[in-house]
Amino acid sequence: MACVETSRTRDIKPFYVMDVLERAHAMEREGKHIIHLQVGEPDFDVPMPVRDAVCRAMYDGRTHYTHSMGTTDLREAIAEDYLKRYGVEVSPEQIVVTNGTSPAMSLLFGALLEQGDEIILSDPHYACYPSFITFHGGVPVKVPVFEEDGFQYRAAAIREKMTDRTKAIFINSPSNPTGNLLSPERMRKIADMNVPIISDEIYHGLVYEGEEHSILEYTDNAFVFNGFSKLYAMTGLRLGYLIAPKQCMRTLNKLCQNFFISPNAVSQCAGIAALRECEAEVAKMKLIYNERRKFMIRRLKEIGFGITVEPTGAFYVLGNARHWSMDSYQFAFEILENAHVGVTPGIDFGQGAEGYIRFSYANSLENINEGMNRLERFIRERFGSR
Repeated sequence: MACVETSRTRDIKPFYVMDVLERAHAMEREGKHIIHLQVGEPDFDVPMPVRDAVCRAMYDGRTHYTHSMGTTDLREAIAEDYLKRYGVEVSPEQIVVTNGTSPAMSLLFGALLEQGDEIILSDPHYACYPSFITFHGGVPVKVPVFEEDGFQYRAAAIREKMTDRTKAIFINSPSNPTGNLLSPERMRKIADMNVPIISDEIYHGLVYEGEEHSILEYTDNAFVFNGFSKLYAMTGLRLGYLIAPKQCMRTLNKLCQNFFISPNAVSQCAGIAALRECEAEVAKMKLIYNERRKFMIRRLKEIGFGITVEPTGAFYVLGNARHWSMDSYQFAFEILENAHVGVTPGIDFGQGAEGYIRFSYANSLENINEGMNRLERFIRERFGSR
């Protein structure tokens, strides 16, 4: 029987970084050595308190269904964390725990969107945001953001895109793919626009200069995505959460009951350990990330990539390569095939990032150095001296 494809699935474009990764893996099977600077996954193992918590949970038989929105213990720990970090009071009853942050997005857009409702989104943006929105019947309305602004929203540009179908404004700070932060002033202006704000805060904690802010510091008319994959290097444990206004919780509760039953019980125990016992381990990871960040930015600039405002968060650098190519997908594969370095084409993140290449420094400094050396040789051979 042939697979039936619906209009909803036809509208979802490939995740291009996975195209690069899959080709890189094929080349590795052929015996080639690839430096992976494309995937946004921490290269650290989970901190020891998290490992211990997983083992204890298994031995204690914590392997059954939990409350559909997560255990009270974990939701209380998340609320404590937001109070400690940002001084905002969040009730545990406003928190939905999910098997990763992506299911939280599916929950929210399933609850929030009627057919044709609009979500304002920056361009560039995380590759999968439009797919979540369109799959649930919404329309992503893209607002260009620019390198010279550090890829921050301009409030006037958002207002120009707002209509009576605008359901929310989506922000992501620190951002994937840019690594840049929204300033408090711009966040405040966005919060004052009298529409709900959706804030992806998954890279909070991974900030090396300045300070990140939660949208909840400026408005309670907001939905917050967060999780444990990036800060705590817990990608495989699949643990995220959504913070939402109280009036939305029964709807979200019903969706959780029907579609997910409950989040992973063992991973929830790990999440409590991450929040309460891993401060020292996270601090060590941040120091290493920051060393890599500084090194990568310096080397990319020396090679000739444009970086107007240096990124200070997450673990990405978005380098301007438009003087070499305006086809970032083809250029990324040229780099992979010739330099044996995996990078992400900017077009993955929207038309506003076409001609850019995203680099991840979630790899060892030794590998990053080798990757930069290979990249420099390729650029010099391909384009000559800058």
